[in-house]
Amino acid sequence: MLEFRLAQERYAVESRYVQEVHPLKELTPLPCTPPFVVGIVNVRGRIVPVLDLKRFLDLPEKGLTDLHRVILVRGQDFEVGLLADVVVGVRSIPIDSLQPSLPTLTGVRNEYLKGVTAERLVLVDLQRVLSDPRIIVHDEVAV
Repeated sequence: MLEFRLAQERYAVESRYVQEVHPLKELTPLPCTPPFVVGIVNVRGRIVPVLDLKRFLDLPEKGLTDLHRVILVRGQDFEVGLLADVVVGVRSIPIDSLQPSLPTLTGVRNEYLKGVTAERLVLVDLQRVLSDPRIIVHDEVAV
């Protein structure tokens, strides 16, 4: 798992989806996108959309953040970046150590979480996030 922080909370995604971690530079906003699509970045000639997981998962905005890392992950047909305050590192988590999501989590948050460890590390179900039809934007801007 790749562990990272969002506003003092600890999250992880399975490393099999992670391509690389890239410093956040020159984020270009995109018009006509949902609020969780914060823009695009150019990574060695590849244009990659960037998602803010806090907004996507409907997490409360608490504490000051300094989003300065983009975790590049690959789905079946596309690549997307996930904003992170800090990337902590890679660690192994036995799947049987995961507890069900917290009962206080409801709605979209619970739907996209695989579980929580005893240390309160939240494992995001990246397969569900990447297969969500909301992240594919089909709107066109009239000129």
